[in-house]
Amino acid sequence: MEIKKDILWRGYLVFLGMLIFSLFIIGKAAYIQHVEGDYWRSLSDSIHLQYQELDADRGTIFSEDGSMLSSSIPFFDVRIDFSAQGLRDKSGARFRKHVDSLSIHLASLFGDRSPAAYRSELEQGFKSKERYHLLKRNISFREYQALRDFPLVRDGRNKSGFIFEDREKRLTPFGLLANRTIGLSRSYVDGSGRIINKNVGLELAYDEVLTGVRGRRLVRRISGGAYVPVEGSETEPENGRDIRTTLDINVQEIAHQALLRQLEAMEATNGTCIVMEVKTGKIKAIANLGRQPDGTYHEDLNYAITGTEPGSTFKLVTMLAVFEDGLVTPETQVDLEKGTWRVGSRTVRDSEHHGRNGVTVKQAFELSSNVGMAKLAMTHYAANPMRFVEHMKKLGIHQPTGLGLAGETKTVIQTPGTRSWSASSLPWLSFGYNVKLTPLHTLMLYNAVANGGRMMKPYLVNAILRDGREERSFSPEVVTERICGPQTLERLRGCLEGVVTDGTARILRSPLYSIAGKTGTAQVANGNKGYSDRIYQSSFAGYFPADNPRYSCIVVVRNKPQAKVYYGSAVAGPVFREVADKIYALDVSAQPSYAAREATDSTAFRWVGAGRDFRLLQERMGLKSLDSAGKAGWTVMTNETAGPVRRSMALTSGQMPSVEGMGLRDAIYLLENLRLKVVPVGSGRVKRQSVEPGTPIRKGQTITLEMGAP
Repeated sequence: MEIKKDILWRGYLVFLGMLIFSLFIIGKAAYIQHVEGDYWRSLSDSIHLQYQELDADRGTIFSEDGSMLSSSIPFFDVRIDFSAQGLRDKSGARFRKHVDSLSIHLASLFGDRSPAAYRSELEQGFKSKERYHLLKRNISFREYQALRDFPLVRDGRNKSGFIFEDREKRLTPFGLLANRTIGLSRSYVDGSGRIINKNVGLELAYDEVLTGVRGRRLVRRISGGAYVPVEGSETEPENGRDIRTTLDINVQEIAHQALLRQLEAMEATNGTCIVMEVKTGKIKAIANLGRQPDGTYHEDLNYAITGTEPGSTFKLVTMLAVFEDGLVTPETQVDLEKGTWRVGSRTVRDSEHHGRNGVTVKQAFELSSNVGMAKLAMTHYAANPMRFVEHMKKLGIHQPTGLGLAGETKTVIQTPGTRSWSASSLPWLSFGYNVKLTPLHTLMLYNAVANGGRMMKPYLVNAILRDGREERSFSPEVVTERICGPQTLERLRGCLEGVVTDGTARILRSPLYSIAGKTGTAQVANGNKGYSDRIYQSSFAGYFPADNPRYSCIVVVRNKPQAKVYYGSAVAGPVFREVADKIYALDVSAQPSYAAREATDSTAFRWVGAGRDFRLLQERMGLKSLDSAGKAGWTVMTNETAGPVRRSMALTSGQMPSVEGMGLRDAIYLLENLRLKVVPVGSGRVKRQSVEPGTPIRKGQTITLEMGAP
């Protein structure tokens, strides 16, 4: 009996303990719910609810005529909340009513799956009650608009469960055109959640303007780690403003294609071409192309604002200095020493052999003589070289251009008194070495000469727009009102025109309009290898039309190592000429009007070639002509009043023959037998030759032939 009582007592005690513990749990639950409820609910919300930033629509970049250069295109991800209350009401009656028609519409819109496949996916998601099912990624705005009108979807988010998440992609409709200048808008989120922008060009320079003001929205965390937006919690972002640039898409296309063709033909490393409006400083085109490992060319770096040794285009500074200081005139004589001059322990050499001694200063510039420039510098500035350096600083080329793009390199000028200055610094500085400046700096100087001595600040942006209206506009800005006196300016323009009419750029002459400018050929270092790879930089800077300048342009090409063709007139010159020709053709207002004139005889011709070829052709085709050539090796045939006349072509030993009118095969055969190096440009027959007929020739001399249609 005692044992039974003991067991009962223990059972009652356990029951009582369980009852007390249960009452404690119930009391604690009531306390948590009613006393601490607000605290725990807020803590739950802090875990499951959070704000996400919403990017504003990025502004658009336009060309001057309103063409879209860079814009943001919206894309959407489509998700479905299959646990949405309206979708599951009445055992999912709304879903079952529309699932067939919705599947058919989805298959028709996207065309990637059958209606049955879409139906299967939708029913599986509904069955599993997925909260954030991804239906489609990256649909276009057109597809988004169509989808919003589909069965079930048009009932709204709460009843259909459809969730649209919008994003944007940055697109450049014109592809590579000015791609580096316009820039690339790229961003990513780093490990700490910060948004990192990797923009370049205008996209970077005007990032704050284009970005706008971000909005935000409240999202709820659901199973699987996904977040679902809370309806009605969004703060709308403020879209970015637009930019209207100074770029002309037609001029940009011309510059890009002309540069690309020449780089491909020469297998060059990289190149840049900049076109500027003379009166305003507006950049109308800026092409930057670099060779990729696969041999193609892309806008990889902004070579227009990357400093290099300019070479002979810098000789304009030397001419400005000696003219402005009244030390020489264009007619002053200078001895070129046949192209070789010893300065201390080093030797100055002219890049093109001419064999000339006494010439005028103007002719030395036209011949691009390094010896001539070095002699002018040493004769007049050796005692006070800082006087020469001050001319460069007065021009402002030691200051940034002010274009506003990131990555512009600083100008480097060797100056007297520094550790880098030596006895050879001044003469080499006079023809473009011991100084590094960007192609844009050089163009600013040439543009100032074209603009009557007024140096303009180059700029790329005309206006900032908000909703199509100008919020801020930019006007031409003068950097230096007058770079030199009127007499110096007149002399400089005469020298630049002489380079094209009588000097190293004769091949660029045009019968329609005049060109002024300067060729440049500089040997550049290849990193740690120094100058052993014989890498040359070819350039041409100038303006057109020379008598009433409207545009200035610079072309700079870095050639491949050991390139056979590297002179500025043969590499950069043809790019300049093509750009100038096509811009001139586009700019009708710049072209003079002509009175009607009598039509020329369309039957007139002039053919030049090997005598045996003419004789064979006449024999085979039964052609008759007046023959005064006999069995001469080279023959000229022209159409005259009495009919075709064949004459012998006189060749004088030691003098340059005329090959104009010849085919390329004959011209190369004749000239290479004279031990000359031939550089053909274009196709067809020879239209012009860079060395005038009758000029004394030397073994190994280079002659450039401009080819054209017969």
